[in-house]
Amino acid sequence: MEGASFGAGRAGAALDPVSFARRPQTLLRVASWVFSIAVFGPIVNEGYVNTDSGPELRCVFNGNAGACRFGVALGLGAFLACAAFLLLDVRFQQISSVRDRRRAVLLDLGFSGLWSFLWFVGFCFLTNQWQRTAPGPATTQAGDAARAAIAFSFFSILSWVALTVKALQRFRLGTDMSLFATEQLSAGAGQAYPGYPVGSGVEGTETYQSPPFTETLDTSPKGYQVPAY
Repeated sequence: MEGASFGAGRAGAALDPVSFARRPQTLLRVASWVFSIAVFGPIVNEGYVNTDSGPELRCVFNGNAGACRFGVALGLGAFLACAAFLLLDVRFQQISSVRDRRRAVLLDLGFSGLWSFLWFVGFCFLTNQWQRTAPGPATTQAGDAARAAIAFSFFSILSWVALTVKALQRFRLGTDMSLFATEQLSAGAGQAYPGYPVGSGVEGTETYQSPPFTETLDTSPKGYQVPAY
């Protein structure tokens, strides 16, 4: 993109909704947002089952409440983050400060990298606990929800790694300051210096005049002789 700053055009430029919706980064954020719902939604709705000995609820992942809490927290955090970063992408082109744009890209890069790692940990954790879960009627009933959470945890790893790569590309792209220098030089190359304003008493038809006293001075004026000592 010509004159781009961290992957966006000039500040204040109009945003094209169609091109914005087709951007790979936008599609990845929407996909990550859907995947997060597919992780914490089944755990909240069907992730807790009754125990065989009583009406108490336990986590379907081997009865480990930490696994359910971790999956819910991870998915809910990704859900909120995707919404926040999507809003930031919409407003990114309105940010006029290059420094603020750089901070926004660094925040996106750091958070995406962190959440990619957490999704990998969550996927391994949920898979391990599900493998250790003893079969039973309650486990069979909530098995689809558990497998869906594990599957979309894996998909979330891919989408967040892709978001990390896109953020890294935007950071490496940086700011193309040559456009601003070229515009400034081209604007001033064909312009003349302005004359005095009208009404000042020193108006002239020319905007620039050659300096006075351009005649060669006579170093030895007539009628003057150097005295001899």
